[in-house]
Amino acid sequence: MRSGMGMGALGLGAMAQATTGNPLSPRPPHFRPRAKRIIHLFMNGGPSHVDTFDPKPELARYAGKMLPMRNLPTERKTGAALPSPFKFAQHGQSGLPVSEIFPHTAKHADEICVLRSMRADVPNHEPSLMLMNCGESLQVRPSMGSWLTYGLGTENQNLPGFIAMCPGYPIQESQNWQCGFLPGSFQGTYVDTRKTKVEDLIAHIRNPRLSLEQQRRQLDLLRRINERHAKARQNESQLEARIHSFELAFRMQRESAEVLNTSRETAATKTLYGIDKKESSNFGMQCLLARRFAERGVRFIQVTHSQDRMPQEQWDQHSNMKFCLERNCAEIDQPVAGLLKDLKSRGMLHDTLVIWGGEFGRTPTAQNTDGRDHNPEGFTMWMAGGGVKGGLRYGATDDYGYYAAENKVHVHDLHATILHLLGLNHERLTYRYGGRDFRLTDVHGEIVHGILA
Repeated sequence: MRSGMGMGALGLGAMAQATTGNPLSPRPPHFRPRAKRIIHLFMNGGPSHVDTFDPKPELARYAGKMLPMRNLPTERKTGAALPSPFKFAQHGQSGLPVSEIFPHTAKHADEICVLRSMRADVPNHEPSLMLMNCGESLQVRPSMGSWLTYGLGTENQNLPGFIAMCPGYPIQESQNWQCGFLPGSFQGTYVDTRKTKVEDLIAHIRNPRLSLEQQRRQLDLLRRINERHAKARQNESQLEARIHSFELAFRMQRESAEVLNTSRETAATKTLYGIDKKESSNFGMQCLLARRFAERGVRFIQVTHSQDRMPQEQWDQHSNMKFCLERNCAEIDQPVAGLLKDLKSRGMLHDTLVIWGGEFGRTPTAQNTDGRDHNPEGFTMWMAGGGVKGGLRYGATDDYGYYAAENKVHVHDLHATILHLLGLNHERLTYRYGGRDFRLTDVHGEIVHGILA
């Protein structure tokens, strides 16, 4: 199905709703979905796969020595093999190997599907961040959350379809949840979880000068003016998006305040997410909010960890890796496990796709004696719920963890599979812009059928 100028190939006549009427109205998928929503747990900086979910005992043989192969050409020079300082053990009935720094997540080994053969394109953060989040490493494109809400809309018309929680982000990181050339209605809504007051979590969520009744009268007047303006400008999607953003912002004042107010959550629930511990309180709150948004029909929720830190204190550990990795895992392990347990207990895990990982992995060789450099040639991500096989190890890197060697999964393949799980054909979900049809997977992408339940 070819698309016209400013139109996309959603199928089933859904495009009319995406650019006219309410662009966030729920729309039917191309085929029966396995998942309804996504929670993306994004570890900014690139976690080391050989220290977390991809054990490489061969590295111990070459500790302090050069590997019997050419070192991977990456951003910086690396030296001898650096074995993981952490022990691995098998967990669950599946016997999934998990590092000792994830004791809580390891309890859910039979529910997660570990992709050990991920591949990206370049060893630099910015292009790899864009590739993972937007499917394109060189130019700004719509983010994954924007594509999903464009294709499916969202279930709750009083909340955004796409939430981005990225505490302390620098301005350039906002491209990871922007809508690109898609209509503005599909832009991610930023939630600043460094704040505690509801009115501070989402900017301008409350109007300090006008009552709700006064705002309603003002919006009715603006709608009449904008609709008159729009009649002379047919198919002006940005104008339609602006009108609907006003209405959504008004409706959000009531429902978002309820979602963001966690005071009614039990002490047991907060303990489950690690909110009662200093090291995991912030990420625990993000994960709890992710569950609260998900159960209220938000389509895509991205939860970013460690963005508000110096690079060496993120997952970008070029030195002092053992200390930094232990600290990062202590901050996220219990919240992530709590999220999985909470979703399962509420009957939501089967149709919520949870994704964990960063933009690439790390080298198995040392940088600065006790760190690892960037590695896009082979790294690990995992998924849970939403139609994937639990307790599965899919693909493999070589004996040292340098290159994806078996059942390679490029980021484009990951995106194609994610869309498939939500009932969307990645080749049909297109938008015409600048004279050509664009899609999240560009001209690439193969569904990874081996991980589907």
